[in-house]
Amino acid sequence: MLLPEIIIEKIKNEGPISFQDFMEMALYYSDLGYYNSKQDKIGAEGDFYTNSSLSASFGAMLGRQIEEMWQALDKKTFKIIEYGAGTGLLCHDILDYLKTNADLYKSLTYSIIEKSTSMREIEKTHLTEKVSWHSSIQEIPQMNACILSNELVDNFAVHQVVMEDQLMEIFVDYEHGFKEVLQPANAALITYFEDLNVTLPEGFRTEVNLEAITWIKEVAQWLKKGYVITIDYGALSSELYEIQRHLGTLLCFNKHRINDNPYQFIGEQDITTHTNFSALKDWGAKYGLKYCGLVNQANFLLGLGFKEYQDRLVKDKQSNVQLALQESIINYRLLMDLGTKFKVLIQRKGVSDYPLSGLKFINSAQNLSLNRF
Repeated sequence: MLLPEIIIEKIKNEGPISFQDFMEMALYYSDLGYYNSKQDKIGAEGDFYTNSSLSASFGAMLGRQIEEMWQALDKKTFKIIEYGAGTGLLCHDILDYLKTNADLYKSLTYSIIEKSTSMREIEKTHLTEKVSWHSSIQEIPQMNACILSNELVDNFAVHQVVMEDQLMEIFVDYEHGFKEVLQPANAALITYFEDLNVTLPEGFRTEVNLEAITWIKEVAQWLKKGYVITIDYGALSSELYEIQRHLGTLLCFNKHRINDNPYQFIGEQDITTHTNFSALKDWGAKYGLKYCGLVNQANFLLGLGFKEYQDRLVKDKQSNVQLALQESIINYRLLMDLGTKFKVLIQRKGVSDYPLSGLKFINSAQNLSLNRF
């Protein structure tokens, strides 16, 4: 049975399902959901590019930041935990860079939390040392750690809501095609906006990522001493709920083409929404994570010496003009294109304030804004 047929049968048997349930099935249903299918997802033959799929330099810069975090943690036994490692390229590039620090590399282990069986198989083909795989962070013994996610939170299944006389949740029904119906929002959805001090205007449609709250709670409670790095595209509450975003932020990616219709290509396209960094900061604080800073990806990379690192690589490749040109194009994408869209949030627990190079060029106005929401 095809995935759309399975979803239709569920609706016929149980009645309309929440959009969150629909998105969860579309992305993660066993063997048929987008992330559990065997189709190419990342790169030229897939549906989208990631930071790590563009250049190994991205992983090297994260390696530099993690190296500083290890130093802040007194250079003791250290673990990197990556959620949703994709093809494993980022893990490979981080480890490859950290091999230059023998003391750190010797004391280091790397754990990947991956619920996609197909992606786990891909990762294992080229990650042959230092790496273990897990279904939950609870399987991993606690130690000094950096918990890393790159383009993870945007793929959590979200609830969709619209403000009418009261907050209404969007459910998915089926009658000669998928259609949306409204039901009064439950207490968890209403409380989400109250806690963020957000009032939606009438007619405003948006998403609520309750899974992100569950995730940051789990991360914060597991971590005793270390850092959390969250990289994703998204914004603060003050930006996400501006009137120009009254239709929400949901987008779908299929063969490098963008659309806003999640009810087509079910199981064959990615479905994403913007990450609310205000929510990650606020709920992280409730569960014990201290805020270090939020910066866009370009400034994060520049603070870590990305340009100097890339200039050295290009100089080494001067004999091959084509490779040098390709590296320059990658630089543009990581800094000017994705670099302005993606944000990097760093939080800490059990560690005193320590100057992190990735936050060197942090925008003070942005942080003042963040602290208000």
